Amino acid sequence: MCGCRASVSSTKQCLVNNPAPAPTKKSPLAAADMSKRIPIAKQLASIKALGKGSDLEKAFATVALVYNNSADPEGKLSKGETKSLLQTQFGGFIQGQENKPKYQEIISALDEEPENKIDFEDFMILLVSLTLMSDLLQQIKNVKTTK
Repeated sequence: MCGCRASVSSTKQCLVNNPAPAPTKKSPLAAADMSKRIPIAKQLASIKALGKGSDLEKAFATVALVYNNSADPEGKLSKGETKSLLQTQFGGFIQGQENKPKYQEIISALDEEPENKIDFEDFMILLVSLTLMSDLLQQIKNVKTTK
């Protein structure tokens, strides 16, 4: 991470100065046949280092697996794929947010992405930005944590 991505608006400058790391190649067969994809839970269970991992470590590993399963062979998502992934995998956080100015600002920044694709780092920033403005976050904060 380049360290200068404190906000969505600063993302474009960082992209220019810090290109994404070299992507890993995916098998063309994996992309062509989604029906044979291994479920995320099994992929997660196959990562030995996470055997005794914390909930937070497993949560971030899950995000990375979901992203990687949707990314192209260059390790990037198109704008359309990103929006689709947000709808299918992050709907609880974005539901009902569409009319909020902050949501519109975040999605506009995605729409204005000059490369028309985002890498994992930008995807994580997008998720965090959407989470911070979400009504669901307030509900999560209000969950009783002690008896």
